[in-house]
Amino acid sequence: MTTRILTGITTTGTPHLGNYAGAIRPAIVASRTPAADSFYFLADYHSLIKCEDPLRIQRSRLEIAATWLACGLDADRATFYRQSDIPEIPELCWLLTCVTAKGLLNRAHAYKASVDRNVEAGEDADAGVTMGLYSYPVLMAADILMFNAHKVPVGRDQIQHVEMARDIAQRFNHLFGQGREFFTLPEAVVEDDVATLPGLDGRKMSKSYDNTIPLFGSAKELKAAIARIVTDSKIPGEPKDPDSSHLFTLYQAFSTPEQLAAFRADLLAGLAWGEAKERLFLLLDAELGEARDRYHALIARPADLEDILQAGAAKARRIATPFLGELREAVGLRNFGAQASVAAPTKKKGARSARFVSFREADGTFRFRFLAADGEELLLSRPLADPKAVGMLTQRVTAAGVDALDLREDEGDRFSLWLDGACVADSPSFADAQALDAAMIRLRNAVASLATD
Repeated sequence: MTTRILTGITTTGTPHLGNYAGAIRPAIVASRTPAADSFYFLADYHSLIKCEDPLRIQRSRLEIAATWLACGLDADRATFYRQSDIPEIPELCWLLTCVTAKGLLNRAHAYKASVDRNVEAGEDADAGVTMGLYSYPVLMAADILMFNAHKVPVGRDQIQHVEMARDIAQRFNHLFGQGREFFTLPEAVVEDDVATLPGLDGRKMSKSYDNTIPLFGSAKELKAAIARIVTDSKIPGEPKDPDSSHLFTLYQAFSTPEQLAAFRADLLAGLAWGEAKERLFLLLDAELGEARDRYHALIARPADLEDILQAGAAKARRIATPFLGELREAVGLRNFGAQASVAAPTKKKGARSARFVSFREADGTFRFRFLAADGEELLLSRPLADPKAVGMLTQRVTAAGVDALDLREDEGDRFSLWLDGACVADSPSFADAQALDAAMIRLRNAVASLATD
C-alpha cells in the first residue's frame, strides 16, 4: 500500500546544518522508499505570518528550493512545489474555515503563547495578533487535507496542528460527506531518532541563538564556524569525555560506526581539540562538498528552479483541481448548467442518485464527472470549450439512455464513452479485467437510473 507523506518548509531563513540533519536528510531518504508518495512544498504563505520582509522571503524561497534539490530530492519522483502556486489551497482553507470552531483555534499553542505574553506585559490580550497567526492551523489543515496525506512528519510543537487538521476533516466529512469520507485523517509522525544537533555553544542549533553552522557556505566559512565550537579546557594528551562533548555529538551525526568508534577512542586517548575540530571539518566537507557545488549552480540558475517548481505545481494541481471541484459540489457551490442536466429528484428525502458534476479547469476549459449514487466517480469528460457544451453533452447521455451507450475498453485498465465517433469521457483505471467489467455494469445501471429519477 502506498503511503502519502507531506512536509512543508517555511521560507523565512537560510537552511543550516541542523536543518539538514534533523529534517532535510531524513525526509529525502524517506522519499526514496518505494511505498512512499512524497509531497514537499515551500510554505511561503505561512512565511507571511512571521516575516514582513519581502526580500527575505524571496531569497529564502530560492535558497530552500535549491537546498532540497542539491541534497538529492528527486523532483520527478516526489511532488515538489510552492504553496503559493496552488490556488486551490487558499480556497480550501476558506471552506475549512467555515466549519472550524473558534474555540478550537483559541486553544492553539502559538495563539495562546502570544496572549499569555501580552497579559504578562499588561497589554491587550490580542495585541499584535494577526488573523494569519490565529488562523495558521486552518491553513496547515488545508495543506494536509488538499492531498489527503496519511503521514505528516513534524516536530513535537506541531503535533497539535495535525490533530486540529483531523478535527476539521472530521467536521467537514460529517457535515457534507453524506456517507463519503472526503478527507483522510492524517497522522503526525515524530522521528525521535532523528538528530537534533547542538550549536556552537551547546544549545540547540538555531539562528535565534546565532550558533549555527552554515550548510552551504564555503569550505573556509565551514572551517571557521567549527573552530568556534565551545570545548572544555583540557590540553592535548589529556583524556576527553566524548559523551559530554558537543563536538563529538556533531561528529556522530555524520560518521559511520567505524569512524565514530575511532574518534571516540582517540578522544579518550587525549586527542587535541584542534585536531578533533579538523577531523569534524574534513568529515562535513566530504559529506557536503558535492551538494554545495550543486547548490551554488542552482542558485546561479533561478529560471531552472522556477521550471522545476512550476512542473511540481502542475503535478500537484492534477490532484488538487478536480478534488476541489468535488468539495465545491459537496458544499453547494455548483454549476447551474450541470444542475439543469439532471432530472429533478423524486426520491424521498435523504436518498441520493447518480448525477453529473461540472467544474472549470485552471486552463479555462470545462469538464463533468458522472458520479454513482454512492459518490463513486464513473466517468470524467474530456475538456470542453464552455459550460453549455457540458450541459448539452450530459443531456444527450441522459436522453439516449443505457441502450445507446458506446463503451470501449481503453489500454486494458479503463474504458471510454464515445458519441458520434469521438471519445467524450473516460473511466478511472482499474486493477484487472474483472474490476473493469464490474465498473461498466455500474455505469450502465447508473445511467438507467437517470430515466427513473
